[in-house]
Amino acid sequence: MKNSDKPLVKKMRGHDVAPSAMFAEFMKNGWAPTPLTGIVQDEVIAHCTARREALSATFTKLRLVIPSGAAKQRSNDTDYLYRPHTAFAYYTGVQGVEANPDAVFVMEPNGSGHTPILFINPRSTRDTAAFYTDAKNGELWVGRRFTIGEASERYGIEVREISELQKFLKGKKAAALRGFDDLVDSAVSEHVRDAELVEYVSVARLIKDQYEVNEMQKAVDATHRGFNDVIRALPAAVNTPRGERVVEAAFFGRARIEGNDLGYNTIAASGSHACVLHWNRNDGAVNHGDLLLLDAGVEIDSYYTADITRTLPINGKFTPAQRALYMLVYEAQKAGIAAVKPGEKFLAINKASHTVLAQGLIDMGVINMSLEEVMDPAVGLHKRWTLHGVSHMLGMDVHDCAQARADQYREGILEVGMCLTVEPGLYIQPDDELFPAEYRGIGIRIEDDVVVTENGCLNLSEHIPHHPDEIEAWMASLR
Repeated sequence: MKNSDKPLVKKMRGHDVAPSAMFAEFMKNGWAPTPLTGIVQDEVIAHCTARREALSATFTKLRLVIPSGAAKQRSNDTDYLYRPHTAFAYYTGVQGVEANPDAVFVMEPNGSGHTPILFINPRSTRDTAAFYTDAKNGELWVGRRFTIGEASERYGIEVREISELQKFLKGKKAAALRGFDDLVDSAVSEHVRDAELVEYVSVARLIKDQYEVNEMQKAVDATHRGFNDVIRALPAAVNTPRGERVVEAAFFGRARIEGNDLGYNTIAASGSHACVLHWNRNDGAVNHGDLLLLDAGVEIDSYYTADITRTLPINGKFTPAQRALYMLVYEAQKAGIAAVKPGEKFLAINKASHTVLAQGLIDMGVINMSLEEVMDPAVGLHKRWTLHGVSHMLGMDVHDCAQARADQYREGILEVGMCLTVEPGLYIQPDDELFPAEYRGIGIRIEDDVVVTENGCLNLSEHIPHHPDEIEAWMASLR
């Protein structure tokens, strides 16, 4: 920034000093018209209409308020990259770069149904001072947004200015998603059905339609390309201090090129860091002879995300000890995937995978008791090395449908259209003397994204190599 610019910017930012009348008038003139033409509705809008109809039928004659959420401050006047509340995106079709903070979606009762209304901060046109004085919403500061008319055309529903919302809601009863927007929380009193709304908008996503499955496949395919990028970057990672950051950066580039963002913080765990389940400091060295556990997913513009893990030999070849542990996890995952079928218990996936892992640990002589004894929930000694459950729902959130009741999800029954992960792991801590030295410090996880079908499941990430022979050939082909 030039020194001569600083006084003007200081005055404009945050309305510290209002511009002079002459300057304000000057800024209104000399602009060419810039209307948006050719606005089309995205494929998702038809699905949003059906979703709203189901929502309306469940909450007949009750006003519903679903905010997109406010921006989250990173430091001073700098915010984190914005991502709207999943329920807001699910019911409006607002996605990717079109999403802006502080929007609110209202389902307004209308006879036996509802009228959907979207409240937004619209474009600050050139005849307003906001376009150059409002650092939060002004077009000069944050770029062009839709006008009210453009947004209505894009999303196929009534759109109003957010400035009208407080008056619109005043004195009206409504169920709302709370804790995401101060205006909503203050304008709408708590309602007896608030909790039911939270649960419903989560459970509604348990069953994916074909559009959603297609979006999931796009996310998986982009993630595959991100893993390719990482493999190509491994030589640089080996030769760079904090090489895990090279891995992380390579994948992040793909997420931003092809998608909206990462679906979650990338785990780029080299060597014994792989034994730390949520390792995302990613500040370690990447060394020949070690394994890299890469747990990463691209979130595409529709907010559907992949969640994939592969464990890769950094030099392209597994050692005998690495391969032995890998094959145990590989077989455990096969058993878990085979358990994914309609009518089966969700927890059966975990039991199937853990049974294989427990038997493998018995066969290695690490556990000295029968499989039946080990698998008794009151015993479960295998969990010292398996640590976590092997499945969770996946969709617009990496841990999707998290507000569903236990009987609907964790203790529920699998149904056609559910999308979930299968991700067994085995983690031998570097100081674990129950294992021979050659196994210590090895962490392995294999994770794929599957959809429950009529006859079993479809593995959306089947094409990303799994078997150690395939992984070695994959890595060789990219070097």
